[in-house]
Amino acid sequence: MPLKIPDTLPAIKILEEENIFVMNETRAASQDIRPLKIIVLNLMPLKITTETDLLRLLSNSPLQIEIDFMKIKGHQPKNTPSEHMKMFYLDFDQLRNKKYDGMIITGAPVEHLPFEAVTYWDEMKQILDWAEHHVTSSLFICWAAQAALFHYYGIPKYPLAKKMFGVFDHILINNRLPILRGFDDVFFIPHSRHTEIRAEDIERVEALQIIATSDEAGISIVKAKNGKQLFITGHAEYSRHTLDAEYRRDKSQNLPIEIPRNYYPDNNPENVAQMRWKSTANLLFSNWLNYYVYQETPYNLEEIQ
Repeated sequence: MPLKIPDTLPAIKILEEENIFVMNETRAASQDIRPLKIIVLNLMPLKITTETDLLRLLSNSPLQIEIDFMKIKGHQPKNTPSEHMKMFYLDFDQLRNKKYDGMIITGAPVEHLPFEAVTYWDEMKQILDWAEHHVTSSLFICWAAQAALFHYYGIPKYPLAKKMFGVFDHILINNRLPILRGFDDVFFIPHSRHTEIRAEDIERVEALQIIATSDEAGISIVKAKNGKQLFITGHAEYSRHTLDAEYRRDKSQNLPIEIPRNYYPDNNPENVAQMRWKSTANLLFSNWLNYYVYQETPYNLEEIQ
């Protein structure tokens, strides 16, 4: 899917080196079509890395996508240059009057806090409420999945005894759903989190359905039955080396961290990590874009209800 993104976004060079088709603003302006408009609220500390991971997965299909990046107002990330944020990110106040075909909200390093204790929780709630009437379909990742389930449906999160960290196999609950079209019977997704949601809480909500689980990692994918919301508790968007970088970071800071499970050959961190989730990630994002965004969104964005 050709991505219409700013000519100077750092991800462009990285993706082109990976043979990913990226269309910059200059070329996109010459095409007389209506691109899908996707808004990304990027809450991850390493903004540029997350941008690249997401754009990699939003590429490679015949449709053009136009990306906007949203940031939390007044929050200056410690690991991303302020110039980058000023150039490529907008506050919610600058976007609240727009409508979008799809929205992605990433994970965030705040899961140790109660939702209400997160400094930007009030703004997060405003964005979630806004999305119900301004976005055709939303995809929530890791902490954002838990936050959205809590806000929309009152689903609590629970602390884990130790970090859920590694690459885990999953099975499908319902293989006839469009979001899971083309998936193998068993597929892999990385997880990196300290909290979980539980099946008994989800099953009490008529509007929700669990569609993929893992014996080790628990609930992996939850869908709102109307298709407007998809909740992913793991990180299908992660690149090969992301878990490795997290492991070495925590280890260097003497934080309690185990070797990510099912990740390094022979469980040896000196070996290059195996990437077993690339096809799953590409299917997940392309199915969401096709069946829950493109097939459902009106041609005139103002008609989104």
